[in-house]
Amino acid sequence: MSPKYSGKLDVIVGTFCSEFEYAFKTTLVGGGEEPLYVPSGQSNRYAKIIFKDDYLASALHEIAHWCIAGSDRRAQMDYGYWYNPDGRTAQQQNAFLAAEIKPQALEWMFSVACQEGFIISVDNLMGDKKSGSTNAFATALVEQTTLWCSSTSIPPRGLQFLRALQCHFGIDASLSEHYDLRQLTRVI
Repeated sequence: MSPKYSGKLDVIVGTFCSEFEYAFKTTLVGGGEEPLYVPSGQSNRYAKIIFKDDYLASALHEIAHWCIAGSDRRAQMDYGYWYNPDGRTAQQQNAFLAAEIKPQALEWMFSVACQEGFIISVDNLMGDKKSGSTNAFATALVEQTTLWCSSTSIPPRGLQFLRALQCHFGIDASLSEHYDLRQLTRVI
């Protein structure tokens, strides 16, 4: 039995499952202490995308990572990504931000499609959120979403999920007018 969520989160989980659960043998579940991707294996037939608690933003962010990950990455625990905890060096933080441009850009598009606010995550609570690297990251997010709005380069599963959200919520999130720096005032 799958957990039930409230409101939009229930729609998002249901939409993901109806679009991808059967075709990709992947489920989306909340309640995690931390987000995690668990590939299918001997003990589980289906891969699992686990998002933090019942946070809608966490669900959208983890879906974005999954939509971008290729088949080799989807065969690895947490897609084989490294993670350095809070208190990163400047070099580690820049590497983190470079790896997060596409997932957060896609998350932003999903957020627009389901009429939710989007908050940039630099995931470095001890660091300077107003630094040049954070500003460059925000600019890169705008550039990436604008590119995806004006071309066919958006990842196919990302486009499929975006279209499903757009059908449900009635918002065309593929219009570049939704994405500019003024909308990225909050950073965590």
